[in-house]
Amino acid sequence: MSDLNKEAFENAVKTMMRSVGEDPEREGLLKTPERVHKAYEFMYGGYKEDPNEVLNSALFTSSNDEMVLIKDIELYSTCEHHLLPIIGRAHVAYIPDGKVVGLSKIPRVVDIFSRRMQIQEQLTEQIADAIMKTIKPKGVAVVIQARHMCMEMRGVEKINSTTTSSALRGLFKKDEKTRAEFFSLINAPVGNRY
Repeated sequence: MSDLNKEAFENAVKTMMRSVGEDPEREGLLKTPERVHKAYEFMYGGYKEDPNEVLNSALFTSSNDEMVLIKDIELYSTCEHHLLPIIGRAHVAYIPDGKVVGLSKIPRVVDIFSRRMQIQEQLTEQIADAIMKTIKPKGVAVVIQARHMCMEMRGVEKINSTTTSSALRGLFKKDEKTRAEFFSLINAPVGNRY
């Protein structure tokens, strides 16, 4: 964000504080607008990154044609309707078709799309579509399980409710055995990590 955007952003935070009955000139709040600006730069950094570029930076030729699964990828996003946190985990699998991607790139793609104002359903689709488009695998499966603070902190106030969404592409959508293997693996207990 430019200096002008930074100033406008910090003034908006001060306006918001006044609107809820706070005094932005109070000692404890003097640096809050600046801190919120820095936090937002990080939390919404996904707008500045291209997931296809990240995936393309680590594509490798491979004869592997079996499922690659990264599960329990922590994610933190923001509900676009209330600007409140979404906290969860993603499970992402793909079946290579001549190319594999560096393992760290999948969580990076999850972060890129998570660090935008989102709804969970869209987030799930975006991750699957980016992997399908760039890696061109035989199939992609993404499942996200998340808690939504817009449901827990306000509104229906349902503490610990979890929302699950999925996006299946290629073999994961067409082949029942492949889909069943994926869901069996993501639901299996973790056990020994090594």
